[in-house]
Amino acid sequence: MSKIGKEFKEFIMRGNVLDMAVGVVIGGAFGKIVSSLVNDLIMPLVSLLTGGINTSGLFVQLGKSDVVYASVEAAKEAGVATLNYGMFIQAVIDFLIIALAIFLFVKAINSLRRKEEPAPAPDPRKCEYCRQPVADDATRCPHCTSQLSAK
Repeated sequence: MSKIGKEFKEFIMRGNVLDMAVGVVIGGAFGKIVSSLVNDLIMPLVSLLTGGINTSGLFVQLGKSDVVYASVEAAKEAGVATLNYGMFIQAVIDFLIIALAIFLFVKAINSLRRKEEPAPAPDPRKCEYCRQPVADDATRCPHCTSQLSAK
């Protein structure tokens, strides 16, 4: 096997690369779930609250035309340029829901982890004469040069 092939194999077999690949696959599946949540549950409720407006279907017809199209699809079939601001609103709502879901997920995982506080460091040994810190195995104080008693 060539040197580059061997290095590539080592790179691929590292744990963090495999973890990242699993994360990407799960992220794709999670994105589908969130899109379904937005499109099938949340947006119908928003539409109900706004009087039946389909947010993703909002658009502005560009250019001059005597014909007013009822939907983005009808305008595209006719070859009319459209500014689809409803799709942008839909993407922003998707993003906000995904961000909220990830935030709540990370918060839940962090609360499940037990954060063990490290034991506080013991107080440093101090010279009996000048009260300056000295090493535990010191026999003389480096500050006042006094002879230290054995600990």
